[in-house]
Amino acid sequence: MPYRQFKKSHPKPSISKIAKLGMDKKSFTEAFKHYYLYRLGRDQHCRSPHYAYTANALSICDRLIERWKNTYNSYREADCKKAYYLSMEFLIGRSMSNAMLNLGVEDPVSKALYDLGIEIEELIDAEPDAGLGNGGLGRLAACFIDSCATLQLPVVGYGLRYEYGMFRQTIENGYQVEKPDHWLKNGNVWELERPEYTQRVKFWGHTEIQTDENGKSHTVWVNTHDILAVPFDMPVPGYKNGTVNTLRLWKATATEEFDLEEFNAGDYAEAVAQKNTAENITMVLYPNDANENGKELRLQQQYLLASASLQDVIDNWVGRHGADFTDFAAKNCFQLNDTHPSISVAELMRLLVDIHGLEWEEAWKITRQTMAYTNHTLLPEALERWSVNLMSRMLPRLMEIIFEINARFMAEVSTHWPGDFDRMRRMSIIEEGHEKQVRMAYLAIVGSYSVNGVAELHSKLLQEGLFKDFYELWPEKFNNKTNGVTPRRWLAGCNPDLAAFITKTIGDGWITDLSQLEKLKPYADDAKFRKKWRELKQLNKQRLVDYKKSEHDVDIDVNALFDVQVKRIHEYKRQILNVLHVIHLYDRIKRGDTDNWTNRCVLIGGKAAPGYAMAKKVIKLINNVAEVINNDPDVGDKLKLVFMENYRVSAMEIICPGADLSEQISTAGKEASGTGNMKLMMNGALTIGTLDGANIEIREEVGDDNFFLFGLTEEQVEALRGHYNPQEYIDQDSDLQGVMRLLECGHFNQFEPGIFDDIIASVKSPSDPWMTIADFRSYVDAQRKVGEAYQDQERWTRMSILNTASSGKFSTDRTISDYNNDIWKLDSVKVS
Repeated sequence: MPYRQFKKSHPKPSISKIAKLGMDKKSFTEAFKHYYLYRLGRDQHCRSPHYAYTANALSICDRLIERWKNTYNSYREADCKKAYYLSMEFLIGRSMSNAMLNLGVEDPVSKALYDLGIEIEELIDAEPDAGLGNGGLGRLAACFIDSCATLQLPVVGYGLRYEYGMFRQTIENGYQVEKPDHWLKNGNVWELERPEYTQRVKFWGHTEIQTDENGKSHTVWVNTHDILAVPFDMPVPGYKNGTVNTLRLWKATATEEFDLEEFNAGDYAEAVAQKNTAENITMVLYPNDANENGKELRLQQQYLLASASLQDVIDNWVGRHGADFTDFAAKNCFQLNDTHPSISVAELMRLLVDIHGLEWEEAWKITRQTMAYTNHTLLPEALERWSVNLMSRMLPRLMEIIFEINARFMAEVSTHWPGDFDRMRRMSIIEEGHEKQVRMAYLAIVGSYSVNGVAELHSKLLQEGLFKDFYELWPEKFNNKTNGVTPRRWLAGCNPDLAAFITKTIGDGWITDLSQLEKLKPYADDAKFRKKWRELKQLNKQRLVDYKKSEHDVDIDVNALFDVQVKRIHEYKRQILNVLHVIHLYDRIKRGDTDNWTNRCVLIGGKAAPGYAMAKKVIKLINNVAEVINNDPDVGDKLKLVFMENYRVSAMEIICPGADLSEQISTAGKEASGTGNMKLMMNGALTIGTLDGANIEIREEVGDDNFFLFGLTEEQVEALRGHYNPQEYIDQDSDLQGVMRLLECGHFNQFEPGIFDDIIASVKSPSDPWMTIADFRSYVDAQRKVGEAYQDQERWTRMSILNTASSGKFSTDRTISDYNNDIWKLDSVKVS
């Protein structure tokens, strides 16, 4: 019988119908053996935990994919509105432990592995941190997509698949040394390549006006150097609800693998040059943009993310609805995570006008109804600006569209404020000057229907300062969405013993409704409960000590106060102020001023951007001070200073549960929000901080008595600017004089003269924007109160419990609910 005839005469079975995968110990045992023995070709003689980790991850991935498909089909059947979260960073950390927690399979998987003679902890440690982010921005994005899945909201994350993370930090002679973070060297078991959804992204070339057969002229972008964006999808499981959302990451590749003609002619280097140039775009997270090549690469990354993601969404729309964009805005929403993806405003206009033939007015209406912008910084220098010259060369059609958007916007401003040319200059998307610049934040505001800050103070300062003109024009656009963190990873996952104790006490509803932690407040007065809480904290502190011993030869007293500051190294975050206090404590010890002393271990961690020279010097200062203090026999256990090398998500999962004190000491008015403060609070750390970012709301929630406040307010900082004199503070404070004397005499750099002169000059400068010296006395006094409180362990434990019990507001489940209720307007979709 001919094959074609055979096909016609036999009904085709459903290829997608298959027995549901088991979630019990036996099922995971069999799955692990299958992958370990056959897919990976290992046997009992293999000693590398990598293969066992991979086999276990594949077993879990199968269960995720099962639910992933169900989620996709449920969204498709519901024909629901979707939101798309565009972010240059998704700092997701490790995936296996989080996937097991959210699938609810920690127990059967651990037991299956134990029966096979494998410790689950060894496999968890074998997984590299995904190098997809730098700091708080990327970690927030990861928490957001976790909460979207847990709330069963149809949200897709879009980012870039960086081959190398920011860098792996090592410390050599006290200096930061950047080494490649090749997190993908062994592949990524958690991703699926989807080449069928590859998008073509244009760069360079020029534009021409062409006339079609109907006599209508339109602009075309020609002679471009195109790049292919290949998507790799990662599953994002909700907590025990069957929902698995998608994080789609784009990898840049060449349109052709290599030029075969040049290869055959013997020019091998040129034959593969185009491929290498293309792949460089997604090679490294955040290239150093101190030079022109770095700037070009950074802009290419941002445009690749925007163009590929928007094309992907529009292709899906056209596949279901054809060329009718009438309901596009009602069904789609794009959330721009900070200013990096703001080129999306112009790109959506290009796609709608040039590719799909919409009139400008119709396309602009759709754009303004679908774009929403989150600002994450109060530092003007941190807002993206691109030179008009660079954009005109690299993205000529986008530059034309931005000019048109700005011209129409200037007409709108002129209508609102006739003749106010100074305001028009201030608000223009194009900043005039020696070299014209495109103000990307302004483009995002003009093209969006929602603009939000990430803490109450931050949003207020945006409206009153950075974006005041825009707020006066469109007050209805502006709103606040205070950040949060996911309690799944940052309490249930990283602190399982405390999480189990909380669940035993108040039930497990807190894992998806963190406000239920309020039920813990009465237990703060229960001596038996406090005793158990203290015991669990000590276990976590010992775990942190063991972690540090594995990396550093420093003896740490587990009973000391663990004073923690872990975050990106930056002058406004004021790690320098922390070091000044450490030097003050050291000075007290050397002077014999140790009455009523509290032993303290100060742990500081974070990376400095490769091009940020001052931040690198701060790291050197921390390590030099630590070297002196930790080796001084007069100091002993009274004081330790430890720099946490190569700080990352998996390190924070150990640091967070073991911290006693959370340092949130940025200059008031400079930190947009902060999320490390929330993670540490959630795990029972007490906060010492300024009235900055989310610190204000943390203090409101926990109460003044359970928060160590110090420092100038934002208003006082502004009032002092212009007549700030650090020397006056030094002259009036003998403690500060002692600290500066030790710094200036070279006590911490006796064999490296002058290396800290820049830091000393910076803090003593009247133009120091961070006003570190001005806050020294207040900070030292607050730290003395910290030490006194820690000596009363019953009181300290009570405060610790109340901090955890008051952290409910700072769940991203609440944050995402706010985004959805006020901005996205999505319906929750149950997965069938």
